[in-house]
Amino acid sequence: MGDLERELRDLSAWLETPEPPDVRAQVRGRLHRPVRRWRPLAAAALAALLLVAVLPPTRAAVADAVTGLLRFAGVSIAVAPAPTVPGGVASPLPGQRVAGLDEAQRAVRFPIRLPAKLGPPERVLVADPDPAGTCRVATLLYDGGALRVDAFDGRLNLSFHKEVIPPGADWVEVGGDFAVWVEGPHVLSYVDRSGVVRKESARLAASTLIWQDADVSYRLEGAVTRAEAIEIARSLR
Repeated sequence: MGDLERELRDLSAWLETPEPPDVRAQVRGRLHRPVRRWRPLAAAALAALLLVAVLPPTRAAVADAVTGLLRFAGVSIAVAPAPTVPGGVASPLPGQRVAGLDEAQRAVRFPIRLPAKLGPPERVLVADPDPAGTCRVATLLYDGGALRVDAFDGRLNLSFHKEVIPPGADWVEVGGDFAVWVEGPHVLSYVDRSGVVRKESARLAASTLIWQDADVSYRLEGAVTRAEAIEIARSLR
C-alpha cells in the first residue's frame, strides 16, 4: 500500500462526516445517462487526490482543508483568527465536585490512571454525572491547579471545544499513537451531554496535549513544553 493510499485510509478514522442522503430514486431516474453522471464524480475524486498530494502529508492539514474543524479524542478544535476571549471567572463543569481518588474511581466507568512523572494529584475532581450518578469527567490537579489532567469516557460524544489561532494544532505521537498538541493560550469550552457548548464554562487554557488510550480520552494542560507533556502522557500507569 502506498503512502498516499495509507493516508487516505487512515483519514477516514479522523474525520466526521454526515450520514449520506437516500438518493436511490434519483439514481434510478438517471441510469440512462451513466457517462455524463460519472464525469463530475471523477473530477471530484481527482480534485480530492490533488488536494491531498499538494498539502503537507499530515491529517491535520487535510482535515482543516476539508472541514475547517478537527475532531479528535472527544475534543473539537476550530481555527479562529481572533477567538473571543472569555471575561470573568469560568463556571465549573456541570455537577463538579471534589472527591478522593478512590471515590472518584467509583464515580466513573473508566480506570483513572496516574502519571508517574507527576505522582499523586493534589486534588481530584469529578463532573457531569448522569441520572445514575456516573460522572463523565475526572480531573487530576497539580501545582495548585495550574497543571491538570482531564480524563473522560472516549465512547461518549464531544466533551471539550477549543478555539485556536492559526496555525492551530499539530500532530504528535504518544506511545506509538497519534495525539494533538495545541501550543499556547486558547479558548476552551465544555460540551455537555446534549452536545451544547457551555459558553459559561469558557476559559483561557494553557498549552494542551490531547490523546486517547483504549476507550479513555485525555487532556494534559499546563505550562509545559511539548516534550515534557509527551513524557508525562507516556508515564500514565
